[in-house]
Amino acid sequence: MCRNIRPLFNFEPPASDDEVRAAAIQFVRKVSGYTKPSAANAAAFDEAVDEVAAASRRLLDSLTTNAPPKNREEEAAKRRARSAARFAAG
Repeated sequence: MCRNIRPLFNFEPPASDDEVRAAAIQFVRKVSGYTKPSAANAAAFDEAVDEVAAASRRLLDSLTTNAPPKNREEEAAKRRARSAARFAAG
């Protein structure tokens, strides 16, 4: 998975529409190979982002778990620690 796309499920507070859209943009960029599409492809790119964001929101809204919600700050600290360990080892 693209490192810029982070898990969005089971957080308190829940993922915002902006977070879902940002993940959708990253996904479409990865699949299309475009960071920024040409004018000829912009409409298709934007439509794909909208569709992926809508599907992602439906998925997040329909998932259930018995696990307690994760804390955003604690998860961010874990990501930073993993990154520091990964780059320090290289």
